[in-house]
Amino acid sequence: MKQFEVFPGKQLSRRQILTGTAAFGSLLAAGALTGCGGNAQAAGVRDIGFWHLLSGGDGIKMQAMINGANQANPAFKVHPTVLAWGPPYYTKLAMASAGGRPPEVAIMHASRVPGYAPGGLIDPWDLSLLAEHGVTGADFAPRIWEKSQQDGKVFSIALDSHPFVMFYNTDVARKAGVLAGNGQLEDVASPQEFMDLAREMQKVTKAHGLSFGYLGSGSQMWRLFYTLYKQHGADISLTPGQPMKVDRDAAIESLEFMASLFDDTIAAKSGDISTGIAEFARGDSGMLFSGVWELPTLKKAGLPVDAATIPTLYGTPAAYADSHSFVLPRQLNVDEAKRRDVYKFVSDVLKGSLSWAEAGHIPAYQPVVRSQAYKDLTPQVHYANAADVIAYDPESWFSGSGSDWQTYFAENVQNVLLGRDKAAAGWDAFEERTNHLLSMPNPV
Repeated sequence: MKQFEVFPGKQLSRRQILTGTAAFGSLLAAGALTGCGGNAQAAGVRDIGFWHLLSGGDGIKMQAMINGANQANPAFKVHPTVLAWGPPYYTKLAMASAGGRPPEVAIMHASRVPGYAPGGLIDPWDLSLLAEHGVTGADFAPRIWEKSQQDGKVFSIALDSHPFVMFYNTDVARKAGVLAGNGQLEDVASPQEFMDLAREMQKVTKAHGLSFGYLGSGSQMWRLFYTLYKQHGADISLTPGQPMKVDRDAAIESLEFMASLFDDTIAAKSGDISTGIAEFARGDSGMLFSGVWELPTLKKAGLPVDAATIPTLYGTPAAYADSHSFVLPRQLNVDEAKRRDVYKFVSDVLKGSLSWAEAGHIPAYQPVVRSQAYKDLTPQVHYANAADVIAYDPESWFSGSGSDWQTYFAENVQNVLLGRDKAAAGWDAFEERTNHLLSMPNPV
């Protein structure tokens, strides 16, 4: 029987995965990951297990929304279980679904859903039941709603979109003379214009114009690369059993531009994301490329910070993004009362997602985005348009946030950014690794 690698060092057969009798079986049977039970159940209140991978400020915000939903709905109580971000989380979620002991609801990145829906590890949403709670497809931005679907069924309900954006220091920008009349950063429309902008800011900071830490972070490298690649109007297609379809010229040009930024004037030659954020926070650069989730950290630092979508440098507006989305892990025996509770819980969280916006994310539920309260949030309102141009990862069982595929990207591209390899060589090596993955079956 064929063996499939679910995560490094663990080889499980397809039969073991589907029956849940592998090494995880005893753990699941013990209920160690359900986060449920206790006094609430004894009192007749239905317990709802909820797994997510949100920590730090995001975790605090999510807990507050959970508390609000619990207080508003005395018939049930949501019990969150927070697991480590990345491959461990998705492996455990797959094993729980396969083993018949999953939570009633979970968070997944929208980009990871294509690897789970075809294998029956998550259930589709009942749109009529969702509508009973005042939530319909018309309440979501078109690109976000489209991403929620697989084979004509809705498998995820997005809480947000969290794009890769450009933060900037308004004091530095003002001194550099690069603010437009509306007080926001002036528009640039080409790689050269952006580099000129960064150099003007460097004259003010005396350090760097742009912060972008990337060492050891495939996700950080991929987010900027894929933004620039999609701005070429190019796509990537990952079809099982076939070579990756890609615009090689656009890929190489994007990598070459990225490498050109690290000249110790525009940006530091090397550094990780933590050093990049720290540099920007202390005023040693004028701009920072990172995710919207960094906004609370930057505000806490007392920076005069604003933000915008990544400038369109190659003609087509695009911004890498993903969505934290609610999914229904497959249940061996669905408890209809609990499932209805999940729909109510999710609808309550969506309708109360203004607090989630305060953490930097763009709410997926458009009535919140259209509210005056959201329009009063700055700088969030200045990049809200990113929801119209977001670019999710190309779909495959191995792609998406927290995937090993992004790690493989780093393995082949980091030396390009460090100036040790040519962009063409780095890209071709990554393409070869991707084609090997495409020759393998989905392990779940």
